[in-house]
Amino acid sequence: MADPQHTPDPAAARPVERTDGKKVTLSSGGRSDGKGGFTVRKKFGGTESQIRGALTFYKWCAWISGTFLLLLVLEMITRYLIGYDLMAGAQNAQTGQTVPLGWLNRETGNLVGGVNISTWILIVHGWFYVIYLIACFRLWLLMRWGLPQLIVMALGGVVPFLSFIVEKRIHRETLQLLAANPQSTKRY
Repeated sequence: MADPQHTPDPAAARPVERTDGKKVTLSSGGRSDGKGGFTVRKKFGGTESQIRGALTFYKWCAWISGTFLLLLVLEMITRYLIGYDLMAGAQNAQTGQTVPLGWLNRETGNLVGGVNISTWILIVHGWFYVIYLIACFRLWLLMRWGLPQLIVMALGGVVPFLSFIVEKRIHRETLQLLAANPQSTKRY
């Protein structure tokens, strides 16, 4: 016969709140405070492999966007303060000789034709910033961070050197959160 003193109380065995992020719905009795059943929200919005993939994509985008932003700052200095653009494959306006890589004086027009690398830096950074924003949004969504976090991440693509600083912090923080909550990324 079973000893009545050692019989576990079924109501006491139910969890009041899950801390591992796993979704559970309590049976009819609900929480011990009498508010009915509940579902715990998962800590993350994706699996660990999805989050790690988004983190890697974000990391590459942050470094590329940050590098192009620094090139853009140099380009703006040379264009608007010094008055030169970097040209490739242009011709000297006076002699007609091909100049593989040279500086176009914007006042005198010493080079004609060719590819304006300074303008291409503007274009590439602009389009890559859009890709960087997508990477930021994807990681932000999977990690379920607050809106200020997304704003700081987005500013990384327009404030020089910020993308490198924010990327390091985001990378470290994401890996720490994944390590601290291993059950939160389980889906099936």
